Amino acid sequence: MPIKTAAIIGAGIAGLTAALALARHGIASDIFEQADVLTEVGAGLQISPNASRILDTLGVLDRLRSVWLEPEEIRLVSGSSLRPVASVPCGSFARDRWAAPYGVAHRATLQKALLHLVAGDALCRLHLGRRIDIKNKQALEEITGRQFDVVIGADGVWSKAHAMVPGAPAPLFSGNIAWRFSIEETAAPSVLSKTSVTAFLGPSSHLVCYPIRENATFNIVAIVSGSSASRHWGAAGNKTQCEQMLRGFSDWSGAILQMLEAQEQASFWPLYEIKEGRWHNGSDTILIGDAAHAMMPFAAQGAAMAIEDAFELAGMLSGRTPAEAFELYEKHRAPRISRLRQRAAFNRFAYHARGPIRLARDLVLSLRPPQSLAADMDWIYGYRAIG
Repeated sequence: MPIKTAAIIGAGIAGLTAALALARHGIASDIFEQADVLTEVGAGLQISPNASRILDTLGVLDRLRSVWLEPEEIRLVSGSSLRPVASVPCGSFARDRWAAPYGVAHRATLQKALLHLVAGDALCRLHLGRRIDIKNKQALEEITGRQFDVVIGADGVWSKAHAMVPGAPAPLFSGNIAWRFSIEETAAPSVLSKTSVTAFLGPSSHLVCYPIRENATFNIVAIVSGSSASRHWGAAGNKTQCEQMLRGFSDWSGAILQMLEAQEQASFWPLYEIKEGRWHNGSDTILIGDAAHAMMPFAAQGAAMAIEDAFELAGMLSGRTPAEAFELYEKHRAPRISRLRQRAAFNRFAYHARGPIRLARDLVLSLRPPQSLAADMDWIYGYRAIG
């Protein structure tokens, strides 16, 4: 029989999107979140057309349009010489080519928009401060007094719901560390574009920055190779860790290096990924988003995949038994996730290239017109989720 109720573990982007998508099909949900208060994790967020199209369907995009920024282009720039390497147009071009906008915003802005709609939907109930060791869905039913047809684990790379899925994939340290910080527009070096997303490329490191319109800052993410496998995300890096970051950018432009040297309290984010493994138990529990397939951020699709997962799973659960929906979902989603993982790995290789490979990369990219590079993104940005 089709399901009527769902328990969702985690009130991040994946969990809140799942609740709204399920409600769209008349399915009630209880969302369990261990935090007492929902606060932002991370800072900036890129919302590509494949995700913004879904957010528009769910009524979320209306709450973002007035505050987010639609960048003019995505730029690739040499971190040492600051010479432009290539660019992909966005703005009106994205709307015309992919029939949906490309925007950047603070992660908290999207979370608040999702939360507002969840709070106003009678089919969604949010439970904060629920620190529970999840063994099975009966433990959740005892808390609410409601029986659940399915449990959706949307609680990130360190998912507690993994325990309910035999053979679920385990997190692995990727060998990369992200350093995140924001800088006021008035204090930012002139090499940072106020209208575009810019990826500065260098050997074994790269840096992504874009403006956050809501608070007049730049979101900065610097990624370097690292040996630390700490699970503590978002902590301020210590002196040794900050020195490690700076070594990864030692040959870069003085303007960028000076900006990095001033960020003694940059947040330290070891990057973990989840590879092959089971996404569901075949009966009543399934993992989505980072809980199922956390990947490296080199394709900027982590949040977008969480949104796609939530939307498509809800559609497949509508009118099917959980077992049927789960099998269909994994068969449908796994090839796309695998292809994106390969794309992220390729981008890492290309972004961090050295020597002759770097020179060849720059030459090839410089010879390709922006529209040609945009065509390479059609399978990502032009994707129309089934919901």
